[in-house]
Amino acid sequence: MAHNTFDVNINPSDETIRVGLLTVRFLITGDNSSGSVAAFELAVPCAQRLPAPAHSHDHYEETIYGIDGVLTWTVDGKQIEVGPGQALCIPRGAVHRFDNNGTQPVKALCVITPAAIGPRYFRESAEVINAAAGGPPDRVMLGEIMRRHGLTPAPPQA
Repeated sequence: MAHNTFDVNINPSDETIRVGLLTVRFLITGDNSSGSVAAFELAVPCAQRLPAPAHSHDHYEETIYGIDGVLTWTVDGKQIEVGPGQALCIPRGAVHRFDNNGTQPVKALCVITPAAIGPRYFRESAEVINAAAGGPPDRVMLGEIMRRHGLTPAPPQA
């Protein structure tokens, strides 16, 4: 009887991507999980927010697990604080974004099921956000990247 051999490793991806002042460190990608799950560590310094527009995704859930600090998520207009040891599942179609309103940096684990996005989305977004050098990023370019990777940007808030 033949046995399949799998390349099983701890943190098979372990790629850190700088998106402005935030860092995204991929632990597992769809390539490592037959497309079932992607997991990344998100680090958000004090007084920072999601540099991309609020958005939704129709093809996957995003579960956030707080490790350090408190991240304030806005999900369909409702603010939800996620601190150490707390988890939040953002359902498909829910418009969401985050802010670190606290006095300490945040570290959270983000799990995407199934693994509909991966490092390429964050690398492409990082190019646009980092090119803005702290100014507002090009929303049109970000929107194009988001839509190409299955995210739907929310209309700007009035």
